[in-house]
Amino acid sequence: MRIKYENIILRDMIESDIEDYVRWFTVEREWENWDAPWEKEDTDEETERKSWTEYYESVKDRPDDARRCKFEIEWNGRHIGWVSSYCIDENYEWVGKIKDGQTVYRAIGIDICEPNLWGKGIGANVLRAFINYHFETGATELYTQTWSGNTRMIRCAEKLGFVECNRNVGTREVDGQYDGLTFRLEKHQ
Repeated sequence: MRIKYENIILRDMIESDIEDYVRWFTVEREWENWDAPWEKEDTDEETERKSWTEYYESVKDRPDDARRCKFEIEWNGRHIGWVSSYCIDENYEWVGKIKDGQTVYRAIGIDICEPNLWGKGIGANVLRAFINYHFETGATELYTQTWSGNTRMIRCAEKLGFVECNRNVGTREVDGQYDGLTFRLEKHQ
């Protein structure tokens, strides 16, 4: 599946993306300083290549009408990162496995792994396209989460119409204490 929006394309993973993931998770890791840096773990090329190859094999044959939780980001023909969605509960906590009857909400996130492309409006276009995709496939509200030190993401979320709905004070330790933030966006009819 491919979604074109302005200067970006959201698309399914292709095999050549594996080597980008290996590089992003082992060598060029600056992006991790902004996406949950408290979760950063050391890894090696072999482990990453195996993991991303297995992931690619699990998703490569999805039909176009299957709902996507993740797209690769392509800008000017170059793979530069990904956008994804995940479930959170009523306390804005990540939900791994949904229990019967559990209420969950859809949160979206983005990783542009090429620092020279930050601050150019690419992320806002990516999120606009992903938001449109989710609203077109039935979502009526979306959330995004970050931490108070990630000012670029906060500005981007607000620019797109997200409104802060939850703040966990002092819950993120990144060279000091920061707040965990959740933002909400409602679909306008």
